[in-house]
Amino acid sequence: MAKLSMSYETVMIFNTQLGEEGVTALADKFKALIAENGTIDKVEEWGKRRLAYPIDDEIEGHYLLVEFTSKPEFPAELDRVYKITDGVLRTLIVCKEEDKKALAKAAAKAAAEAAAPAPAVAESNPEEQSPENA
Repeated sequence: MAKLSMSYETVMIFNTQLGEEGVTALADKFKALIAENGTIDKVEEWGKRRLAYPIDDEIEGHYLLVEFTSKPEFPAELDRVYKITDGVLRTLIVCKEEDKKALAKAAAKAAAEAAAPAPAVAESNPEEQSPENA
């Protein structure tokens, strides 16, 4: 059976040249778009921060993190809207369900390795194995 909704998180970096009102308008636009197509679980305003490297000759950006739940088709549409919107420097959309599955697999593998008996290490005399003694 197909999943009806999945958990996602998205980080948006807006151009600070838009001013405080422009950044707020963009943030509200994307929050409204997400709310129309799913449910918003959490919003974190990270504010104005220095970028790790210049993007479009900008050295600072306004960061916004939104965690939401939606149908699996929506993130592709959200990404399309990000790409055609002026003032958006960078975005990232991550499916949190896949992250949980990957972490669960890694934990199960580590538990299986810990439960498996360690191979016996045979003690040997180094002189017996040297090619000179053969």
